[in-house]
Amino acid sequence: MESSSLLGSTVFCFFALFLLQSVAGTVAMELKAAQSSEPYVGVNIGTDISNLLSPADLVSFLKLQKIGHVRLYDADETLLRALSGTRIRVIVGIPNNQLLAIGSSNATAAAWVRRNVEAFHPQTQISAIAVGDEVFTAVPSSAPLLVPAMEYLYSALAAANLQSEIKISTPHSAAVVLDTFPPSQAFFNQSLNQYFLPLVRFLSRTGSPIMMNLYPYYVFMQNRGVVPLDNALFRPVTPAHEEVDPNTLLHYTNVLDAMIDAVYFSLRNLNVTDVPVLVTETGWPSAGDGRESKYATPDNADAYNSNLIRRVTGDRRGTPLHPEITSSVYIYELFNEDLRAAPASEAHWGLFYGNSTPVYLLHVAGEDGFLAKDSTNRTFCVAMDGVDSRTLQAALDWACGPGRANCSEIQPGEKCYWPNNVRGHASYAFDSYYQKEGRAAGSCDFKGVAMITTTDPSHGSCLFPGSKRIKNEAKVASNVTDMNGGRRVSGRGRREDMLLRYLVLIVFAMLII
Repeated sequence: MESSSLLGSTVFCFFALFLLQSVAGTVAMELKAAQSSEPYVGVNIGTDISNLLSPADLVSFLKLQKIGHVRLYDADETLLRALSGTRIRVIVGIPNNQLLAIGSSNATAAAWVRRNVEAFHPQTQISAIAVGDEVFTAVPSSAPLLVPAMEYLYSALAAANLQSEIKISTPHSAAVVLDTFPPSQAFFNQSLNQYFLPLVRFLSRTGSPIMMNLYPYYVFMQNRGVVPLDNALFRPVTPAHEEVDPNTLLHYTNVLDAMIDAVYFSLRNLNVTDVPVLVTETGWPSAGDGRESKYATPDNADAYNSNLIRRVTGDRRGTPLHPEITSSVYIYELFNEDLRAAPASEAHWGLFYGNSTPVYLLHVAGEDGFLAKDSTNRTFCVAMDGVDSRTLQAALDWACGPGRANCSEIQPGEKCYWPNNVRGHASYAFDSYYQKEGRAAGSCDFKGVAMITTTDPSHGSCLFPGSKRIKNEAKVASNVTDMNGGRRVSGRGRREDMLLRYLVLIVFAMLII
């Protein structure tokens, strides 16, 4: 009897272990499958920057910020080589001025694929080719060449057996969609139908997305007084401020959803329902002049991009028309392109300055390490490099005077007096004001001579105001840890510990029986 019991218990234990391993394996496969289809946030990398990082430094920066998807506007050989082995997925672009050659010659297209794709993939994970950029609106004379170029490129990929790994599409301006609200009335500009029909059929046949550059910022600026700012920034709105499509009774709480659904309805009008929308550009400028200056602010840029990231990677609610599909997006853009021509906002779409310091810090909860974000509040305000001493002195005088920053530590004989130069003193004063204002948006600007950084500028015995606050927080955290016996365990960790103990007790009891 005891032998039979022991045998039964042993069999049960092996069965339990097998079951646990099977469940773990199934979950792993499901997670892997889900990950391959999860919506993501990528970034566009423009190069009109006076102090652009070297390709090696740029790739290191991308890895540091945990950016997994990038879009390039060309196929820069040095950068593609630097991206090798990083697992960062890349959209490579073909500039508009190359369309004539590629759209006119199958051999030229094949040579382009060999030189710019086969030479790097799969070590550099090229995920798509963006053929031209806003061709129908930017260079309409090249419209007849667009689909032939895409067909030639696809043939070249197929010859290399890469057609299922690398998609081919072309980014469109939102201007190709007319009568966009309500979305159910939207349609593609009919004057382009002779090009759009073969284009969307190509996308459907090859399983490629339609690439769209969608900017709620411009919709808001062109319709102020009609489109509420909160709707453009993904902020919560009351039912009274939701926009309702009278034809479908679908409710829209934000502008981007309405723009995406307008594209889906436009595709339906061409009898195409199996092409997903990929948003290749979207964002919000952090500065501008004239009438833009009121709305192109760091606070609004932070709100738009932070809420966008949370919506895509967290909520995943899709759109009212397609709640089951959450479009992936590429933020425009990674760096401020300071060499851009007027208007001023053109130079202020970046999340970072060209030297990799953040223009503002995103507020993105639950995205550990993704982009520069104010999750730990360990941020400082310092003087920007390259600013002349006279301008810095004026900003320093304001901070220590009308700004009421505590500048006692930069007086002669005090700990932060050295180095005795305008930049060092200004950085301390700027950080003092920034911390006093609770690190509020816009409190680290000083007419464009200051910048936010996550690097502690303290040196020697000189502790910056932000560093002093961190030190106090660390002391409080240490006290809390000591009160818990020197070990802090998460709720999930406690549950796992208890579960493991129960399993051990059950197995032990069955072996004894």
